[in-house]
Amino acid sequence: MHHQSAPAQRDTVMTYQLMLEKVRYEGAYPTRERADEAVQAVLGALGRQLTGDERVELAARLPVEAALAFTGQIPAPERLTGWGFVKDLAARTGGSLATTRWDTGAVLTTVAPLAGRELLTRILAQLPSGYAPLFGRPEIPEASKIPSVAPGTTQPQAA
Repeated sequence: MHHQSAPAQRDTVMTYQLMLEKVRYEGAYPTRERADEAVQAVLGALGRQLTGDERVELAARLPVEAALAFTGQIPAPERLTGWGFVKDLAARTGGSLATTRWDTGAVLTTVAPLAGRELLTRILAQLPSGYAPLFGRPEIPEASKIPSVAPGTTQPQAA
């Protein structure tokens, strides 16, 4: 019996080495090794937050080494907001909040085009608020949370 750990055909043509170079550029890291540390930490942390079809689809679009870091973590029972994600990752890695936020942005803005618009939209819909900026996208509040404003007024109307 032949056991295959990765899909035979991958949707991405990005190699892990190219991914590291893109992260190195985005994060202005001095070495490829520093970029690799960021990729491994951030994707492992994201793997603790994402579940279901979105998790499987994202893993299939990542280079194999990145997918292994991502899927090597069991999803956590508690979902963290985007800021909670950064704080948790900083605590796990021993980094400062500022450096960890920087690392997260460098990695996830590289992952976003690999995911593609449709999958990234579904990923952001699954996660609590605060992740969109980490992926380089604007945070758009849910329509149900936006107060209604009557035409010609600037204040929300009381219900």
